[in-house]
Amino acid sequence: MTVALPAAPEFGEALPLQPAPEVLRFLARRRSASALTLTDPAPSEADLDQLLRLATRAPDHGKLAPWRFIVLRGEDKARFAGRLEALALGRDDRQSAGKLAKLKAPPLAVAVVSSPKAEAPIPEWEQRLSAGAVCTTFLYAALAMGYGANWITDWYSYDADAQRILGLAPEERVAAFMLLGTPREPPLERERPEVGALVTRWKG
Repeated sequence: MTVALPAAPEFGEALPLQPAPEVLRFLARRRSASALTLTDPAPSEADLDQLLRLATRAPDHGKLAPWRFIVLRGEDKARFAGRLEALALGRDDRQSAGKLAKLKAPPLAVAVVSSPKAEAPIPEWEQRLSAGAVCTTFLYAALAMGYGANWITDWYSYDADAQRILGLAPEERVAAFMLLGTPREPPLERERPEVGALVTRWKG
């Protein structure tokens, strides 16, 4: 469902802040969809282009863009999952092979890769955090478009051989596999934390 977005602002253009109650309503009821319920239609190439454009508007100290995206769709995604399955079964690790169901089910996956710039003066920690901000923005944008989306990692995000299959450089890490499609059923609200228990007021 291609959504008409405003044109990208020009560098230096004034972007006045204004209330956006529709965004607050969205956040108040935001809920990821179970990966196993995701089916076609997935975001089209045009929708995916818009999602990537929105995701890259996340906070990025130093304007480094210390992240990149790997798109997995259709036969390419199936082949990637097949290589991961062969890797797990070659180790006689059927439990890990079974965990690939979440990756196999949705029609589209986008790996968000944290790719820090070692030569930059910005601490690596902040660059890694920026990749997480990209993931969050991507997830929210996909849900706001009306698609189901789920942010997962699992063993193949951290396994060195799996990272090589994906094509990562030694310093790169998978921040997320964003799994995308249309849910067969609406997600149900889950338990949420008690905010008051997480907040303290610093008094010196």
